[in-house]
Amino acid sequence: MTVMGKTRRLMVSVLCGLAVTAVPAAPTAQAAPGGHEERDPGWVLTDTGTQARFRGLAAVGRDAAWAAGSGGVVLRTTDGGRHWRDVSPAGAAGLEFRDIEAFDRRRAVALSIGEGEASRIFRTEDGGRTWTESFRNTDARAFYDCLTFFDTRHGLAMSDPVDGRFRILSTSDGGRNWRVLPDAGMPEAQPGEAGFAASGQCLVSSGSSDVWLATGGAATARVLHSDDRGLTWKTAASRIPAGDPARGVFGLAFHDRTHGIAVGGDYRAGQASPDAASVTGDGGRNWRRADAPPPAYRSGVTWLPHSRRSALAVGPTGTDVTRDGGRSWRTVDTGSYDTVDCAPGGGCWAAGEKGRVARLR
Repeated sequence: MTVMGKTRRLMVSVLCGLAVTAVPAAPTAQAAPGGHEERDPGWVLTDTGTQARFRGLAAVGRDAAWAAGSGGVVLRTTDGGRHWRDVSPAGAAGLEFRDIEAFDRRRAVALSIGEGEASRIFRTEDGGRTWTESFRNTDARAFYDCLTFFDTRHGLAMSDPVDGRFRILSTSDGGRNWRVLPDAGMPEAQPGEAGFAASGQCLVSSGSSDVWLATGGAATARVLHSDDRGLTWKTAASRIPAGDPARGVFGLAFHDRTHGIAVGGDYRAGQASPDAASVTGDGGRNWRRADAPPPAYRSGVTWLPHSRRSALAVGPTGTDVTRDGGRSWRTVDTGSYDTVDCAPGGGCWAAGEKGRVARLR
């Protein structure tokens, strides 16, 4: 990793650790296309009993979710957040978990980030009672940021560029074993380009083979797309401003292989983040700036269950909702969150600093 890359990582650790004081906004109602009123979503904070910062989040349903964060902390709830159980892997206190993918209430795969051996992958099959370390990075040049799964067996993890190209790990047995994919089909990275390990959403998938990778820190913030599980990739400009190590795409969400949303901006407190969201309707070949974007940097985004037009975006200064597929956004809550996730069958959660985990009302 370059000196600039190391500096950017330090800035992320320091600046993203700053506390943000916010007061939740009251839910309001707006007219829906059919003439009835749709009530804006609102968050209900839960008591996690920890001050860890959670950037990894996996919604299993309305009652069940996993959260992974700083200090090697992993929590799980199965009763809607009334109680959280500390299921942290043994000996992980020195690690920074930034992503977790859950198949159900018992099976999950978690990623810790960092240079060299700090990047590790753990998996559990018993609700977190025991964990197995299934991957430990031994290349000092690699820095893993995010992971995603197509199904319960096939998944990928991504690292910042090594030898000028993003590095991709692959598993075909649910995360038990991982191998580095050949990089012949990966385009060259731009100078300074990397992923942001801010919400576990810099690598996302939809369906059995489509996957997207978000970048920043370079002249152009790009979204890379593969339709063959990471073997070959094509690039597109995200339309989110870049040109600085602190700017770019921080989160992606696709509700099918065609329709997607990208969010990001400049993570530095007090810095303007114009055009902090963009949308695609052709699988990521082309991106369009949101007509009315979120008012500030956003790190996480998710589609609401059972909807092709409604989604949520979160960041340290608030939560925004879109009802038109990402073209326009409106702030509905001013609480601080880093990541957000909804289960396909229903149930949405958000997580962030100082142990904050909330369930959608």
